[in-house]
Amino acid sequence: MSFRWICVWILLTGAGLFAAPYQRQMEAPDRGLVALVDKPGRVFLSWRILGTEPESIAFDVYRQTEDGEPVRLNEKPLTGGTWFSDETADLTRTNRYFVRAVPDERQGPPCRVAEVKANPPVRPYLSIPLQTLPQHRPSDAAVGDLDGDGRYEIVLKQEMRPRDNAHNGLTGQTKLEAYDLDGRFLWRIDLGKNIREGAHYTPFLVYDLDGDGRAEVAVRTSDGTVDGTGKVIGDPNADWREENGRILRGPDYLTIFDGRTSAEQVTVPYIPPRGNVRDWGDATGNRSDRFLACVAYLDGERPSLVMCRGYYTRTVLAAWNWRDGKLTNLWVFDSDAGPESNRAYRGQGNHNLAVGDVDGDGKDEILYGACAIDHDGRGLYSTGLGHGDAMHLAEIDPDRPGLEIFAIHENPRHPNGANLRDAATGKVLWGLDSKDAVRGVAMDIDPRHRGYECWAFGSGLQGLYSCKGQKIAERSPRSCNLGIWWDGDLLRELLNGTRITKWDFENLTETILLDGWDSDCVRVNGSKSTPSFYGDILGDWREEVIWPTLDGKELRIFVSTHPTEHRFYTLMHDPIYRLSAAWQNVGYNQPTQVSFTLGEGMSAPPRPPIKTPRP
Repeated sequence: MSFRWICVWILLTGAGLFAAPYQRQMEAPDRGLVALVDKPGRVFLSWRILGTEPESIAFDVYRQTEDGEPVRLNEKPLTGGTWFSDETADLTRTNRYFVRAVPDERQGPPCRVAEVKANPPVRPYLSIPLQTLPQHRPSDAAVGDLDGDGRYEIVLKQEMRPRDNAHNGLTGQTKLEAYDLDGRFLWRIDLGKNIREGAHYTPFLVYDLDGDGRAEVAVRTSDGTVDGTGKVIGDPNADWREENGRILRGPDYLTIFDGRTSAEQVTVPYIPPRGNVRDWGDATGNRSDRFLACVAYLDGERPSLVMCRGYYTRTVLAAWNWRDGKLTNLWVFDSDAGPESNRAYRGQGNHNLAVGDVDGDGKDEILYGACAIDHDGRGLYSTGLGHGDAMHLAEIDPDRPGLEIFAIHENPRHPNGANLRDAATGKVLWGLDSKDAVRGVAMDIDPRHRGYECWAFGSGLQGLYSCKGQKIAERSPRSCNLGIWWDGDLLRELLNGTRITKWDFENLTETILLDGWDSDCVRVNGSKSTPSFYGDILGDWREEVIWPTLDGKELRIFVSTHPTEHRFYTLMHDPIYRLSAAWQNVGYNQPTQVSFTLGEGMSAPPRPPIKTPRP
């Protein structure tokens, strides 16, 4: 923890304003060892450090052939970056690798083996074959430990004819499919004909909600949804579709599925119900059927589920706990009900949201576009800045205590179309005038300026800005979509479509580091132009990216094989990062973020507030 944060913490806790941080129930991932041949004759290995392990922990790397004894490959325990390059293996034979932690003078147990089969292909990715059904295409994905073995599995959304809420037309039937990292198909859920397909209709969450070590799947369902065991939810014969493809009547449900089997665990009415669609502001369902979802630690210790409806006009959030086989509604925030002050929260939502402890009480708030909902379901503040398409919650300016939000707004009636604001209060720190900002991002891409750089696309917007709001370049990157920690330094790389690029801050250009198109991969989500998923799911702290292939028959998990001198605990043990990975598929996909400044000149990250993982 930096000296600045130590001082702030002493000041706040000494004044009795903030409670000591809660210990969060989080996943217990394994070492996440990955091994692949990225160059002829070379095996690249990478593994994770847990957030509960000492910073001084070291590692030994072992290789074992089919008929031989394990051989240690490093002369001294490795204390730097958690990667290793093996250029001595006989690749005509199958090689099995494992690492042992060296927390003191003793060795820990071997981790799960990563195998490189004989005569392997040279490629920087792992392959997962898909059982894609006819007329379906892979779309968004989420990750979670479905079976409790310490490894992430992938839950993939497969779509047929997705449509935006603004458009008429029949859609197909969305499927959720689960695969493990070895490529084994696990199960399939059919959301049915009464759940319209599209990015705004089908957010889904994969998370261990009850603390049993296995992730559940939470999603909106309706009559005719079928779980992976064949059980039908609701009326199997109901068809609520209208001639134009809209679904404006019929029930909505919230269902929790068992992550290991996909069996329905519980189904309850979705809060709030659609009701009369005109009450939301139109007759087409464009406003009533805009859905968001997230996981938040509302009590500071255990995760809760928050399912949402509406953001252009009426806004409703409903918080739930899944505990001991029971789904309990904690609270409902409704902009059109309750105290008169709630009316200020109408029309403030985005096509996305963020979650984090912004007021320092150890409990999460939901950053719902231009407003914030406190952990207890009461409005924390509404800025009145209105709807937007992108927002980023992070420690963008490391010289200010607390978190900031960089956000953009659609057709604003104010001079802050793109702005940086205090996440705890909503106060605008600086803004840029724009009549319609369509995309905006914040990340550290220039080491000459402290903190994250910010830029946005839209009317009247041009150039690159420091976290202080100073224009530092007349030209910004052409990419204004996602960011990824990829090449091993502390700056962030740019991710858009199938490309990862590096910003050349001296020449104001982008250099391509990887293009998944060269490996027959494609982007998903149309103009959102995203991978199916990206995040720190394997290896060291850097992020992996998952794209489907052009034929839809495979997912490819690309792994960074760049050497790095930096070592951090897995980003999935950072509280904001793990939750941003969970809501990544919701609405317009937004970049993952961490709760500390990860960039040039950074201080050591604080230890994450997590309970000791189960053995």
